[in-house]
Amino acid sequence: MNDTVLIELRTEELPPKSLKLLSEAFAEGVFNALKAQLFTADDSVCTAFATPRRLALTITGIAARQPDRLLERKGPAVAGALDAAGQPTKALQGFMRSAGVSFEQLHQTADGKGEYFVARRPKEGEEIDAHLAEIVAQALKKLPIPKVMRWGDSEHQFVRPVHGLILLHGERVVAGEVLGLRSARVTLGHRFLSTGEIVVGNAADYAEQLARGKVIASFAARRAAIAAQLDAAAGQLGARINRADGLLDEVTALVEWPAVYAGEFEAEYLEVPQECLILTMQQNQKYFPLLDASGKLLNKFLIVSNMQVDDPGAIIQGNERVVRPRLADARFFYNQDRKNGFTTRAMRLGAVVYHNKLGSLGDRAQRLGRSARAIAEKLGADVNIAERAGLLAKVDLLTDMVGEFPELQGTMGRYYLLHEGVVPALADAVEQHYRPRFAGDALPEGDIACAAALADKLDALVGFFGIGQLPTGDKDPFGLRRAALGVLRILMETPLPLDLAELIGDARNAFDTQGLQIEPLEQPLLVFMLDRLRGMLRDAGHSVDVVEAVLAQQPTRIDRVPARLAAVAEFQKLPEALALAAANKRIGNILKKAEADLPDPDIALLEEDAETALFERVLLIAPLVKSHVANDNYADALKTLAAVRSEVDRFFEEVMVNVPEPLLRANRLGLLKALSEELNAVADISKLAV
Repeated sequence: MNDTVLIELRTEELPPKSLKLLSEAFAEGVFNALKAQLFTADDSVCTAFATPRRLALTITGIAARQPDRLLERKGPAVAGALDAAGQPTKALQGFMRSAGVSFEQLHQTADGKGEYFVARRPKEGEEIDAHLAEIVAQALKKLPIPKVMRWGDSEHQFVRPVHGLILLHGERVVAGEVLGLRSARVTLGHRFLSTGEIVVGNAADYAEQLARGKVIASFAARRAAIAAQLDAAAGQLGARINRADGLLDEVTALVEWPAVYAGEFEAEYLEVPQECLILTMQQNQKYFPLLDASGKLLNKFLIVSNMQVDDPGAIIQGNERVVRPRLADARFFYNQDRKNGFTTRAMRLGAVVYHNKLGSLGDRAQRLGRSARAIAEKLGADVNIAERAGLLAKVDLLTDMVGEFPELQGTMGRYYLLHEGVVPALADAVEQHYRPRFAGDALPEGDIACAAALADKLDALVGFFGIGQLPTGDKDPFGLRRAALGVLRILMETPLPLDLAELIGDARNAFDTQGLQIEPLEQPLLVFMLDRLRGMLRDAGHSVDVVEAVLAQQPTRIDRVPARLAAVAEFQKLPEALALAAANKRIGNILKKAEADLPDPDIALLEEDAETALFERVLLIAPLVKSHVANDNYADALKTLAAVRSEVDRFFEEVMVNVPEPLLRANRLGLLKALSEELNAVADISKLAV
C-alpha cells in the first residue's frame, strides 16, 4: 500500500535565522534515505513544513513495504581469483565467506575493465516500521547545527529541547523512538489562539488540521502571506516598505499565524539620520520601516505579530512603547557624537590596535592618506582632499553610533563630516571608501572616492599578504577575496586608467615608509588578484579559452581587459584563428627549448624563400600591431595578425628550424621569437587552440 508519510518533531522555539535551512535539510535527508531504501515512488513529492516550534514534512507515495530484490556484491577479478588448478584463491575464499555463498553460487560478469565474480542473494522487502524512526534520527544528526544542547536529565542532544514526535503512514502510527520520544499522532496548534491537542487522523491532512489550530505549517506559504499583508498595509498608508535582506525570512520563522499592524513614533526622531532609525527598527525590533515615494523615512512602521485579533490596539501600543527607547538611544548617540567632534577623534586612532604586526588604526590612517594621495595624483584629482579622506576614513569607528551599529561605518562618517562643514567630496569619499561591500554593490563615485576605496582595499591586501595571512580554503577572516574583487571591479567597471602592479607597489611603499617589515608579495598578490578576475569574467559569461588567452599575459591594466576579451572573441570567429592559435602553441613549445637570449633575425642569414616571406611579413605587421595596441585597438591588431597565416603555414611546411648549423638555427629561432611577440601582443592566442 502506497500512502503519505508524515513526520513532525515538535520543539521549543527554534533559531529563527536558521529555521528555513534546517527545514530544507531535514526534508531532503529523510526523502533521500527513503528513496535509497526503495520506499518512494517515481512520482513521490516531498513537502517541508517549518514553524517556530516544529520541523515537519510529508512525502506522498510511500510504500508500506520495500519490494523484494536481488542484492549483488562485486568480488575479485576472475583472472586473479583462481589458482593454476582452477581452485579459489585465498582472496576469493574470503569474499565467499563474507558474502555467505559457496563457489557454486557465484556468478561471473564483465564490465569494460574485465571479468569478475559476483555474489547474488535474494533479499525480502521489509516494512517501513523497521526503518522510519532510524531514518529520521540519522537525518536529524546530519542537520547543519553549529551547537547542540541537552535538556533535563536526558542524554539526547538537539538544537532545542524536543517535546513531541509524529510518525504517520496514511492513517497509521508508525511505531518508533527518536530523541527519547515515542511516536504518536498528537500535536499542538498556536500557543495562544488554539486550545487543546490536535489529533492528526491522516498524514495527508496535516497542513489543513494545523490551519484549524491557527498555524500556517508551510514556511513558504506563511512567508507569502506576510509579504502580501505588508504590501497591502503599506499601500493603505501610501508608503513603501524598506526591504532588508533576511528580515522577511526571520519574521516568518518567529510567527505561526501572522498579522500585520501599523505603528507610529514621534516625528521628532526623524532628525536622526534615517539609516540609524531604520537599522534599530529592523535589527532590534524586527519591524518594517516605511518610506515615502522619494525614499524618505516616515514616522510609521509595520509590525508582524503572531496574534490575529479583532482589536489590535494593545499590540500596537505595546510595540510603540518598546520602540521609543531604541529610537531615543539612537538620537542620544547621534547628538553625543556631534557634540564630541569628529575630526578631533582622529588623534585617538593611534590608541587602537589594527593588527599587532601592522600597527594601529592611526598607522593605517597615515598609510591610507599617503596611498589615496598617490592614486588621486595619477587620476588628476584633488590630492589634498583624497589624502584627508584616507586620514579620516576610519575615524567613525570610534563613535558611539558605529559602536552600536557597525553596519553604519562610513555612513556616519559622512554625516558627521557634513555637520562640521567639510566639502561634500570629502564626506562622500569617507562614506564610499567601503564600496563595493558585497557582490553587486554600487561602486564609489568620483575619482576621490575611488582613490580612497582603492587605498583601503590595497592596504589590507598588501598588509595581510605581507605577514602571511592568506585566505585558505573557505576561510578568509580578513575579507581579502572581497577586497580583491572590489579593487578589480573599481578598476574595470569605472573604468580607471591605473596599473594594478603600480598600485600594489605604492601600497607597499606606504608600509616601508613606516618601517613595518612585510615579506615580498607583489607577484603572489598579483597572481591572487588575477585568479579572482578569472572567476569574475567566467561568471560574467565569457568563454573559458578567451579568458585564459587574455589573462595568460598577466595584464595589469585591468580597465583594458574587457576590450581585449571582446577583441579575442571576435578574432576567434575568423577562419585563420584556429590555425594561428595552433601555430602559436607550436612556436611556444619550440622556444621553450631554445636559448634564453636569441638574436634578432638577420636578413643575410635567410636561405629559404618561406622564411624570407615570413620575415618580410613580420617586418610589415610589427609597427601596425604595436600602433593598434598602443591605441587600445585590439580588434584591429588581431585582424592584422590574421594576415600572417599563409606565411606561417608555408614556413612550417618548408623550413627546418633546428638545423645543425648554429647561426642558421639561432636566426630561425629569432624569427619565431619576433613572430611570437606579435602574435601575443594582445593575448596568448595559443589558449584558443582546442
